Amino acid sequence: MENPEIIIIPIMFGVIFGIFYLYISARNKERLALIDKGAEASIFYGKSSRVTPIWKVIVINLATLMMGIGLGIFTAGMLMQFGMDEEIAAPGAGFFMAGLGLLAGFFITKKMTEQA
Repeated sequence: MENPEIIIIPIMFGVIFGIFYLYISARNKERLALIDKGAEASIFYGKSSRVTPIWKVIVINLATLMMGIGLGIFTAGMLMQFGMDEEIAAPGAGFFMAGLGLLAGFFITKKMTEQA
């Protein structure tokens, strides 16, 4: 093989497909078993009819993640100006601020869900 790295892309797509397939087929089998036992269809949905749409959750989490990454880049630049090593400052500040952004997105989403 001249380019063995070409195999990685189909393997990644296969893994993603396998995860979705297993999730959907397991959910389908579980629901069919519950229906066979005589359970109502209302158990598949939440108790409240007012649920926060998933697109809003995704947009909020992506927005806070991107703001966290931007703030991490800015913080890494500031740390490098004060003499910190670039190999430590850039990834450390980036991951830390991205994590804080995701945490902020979680709390915003939680507050939105409680209000709905």
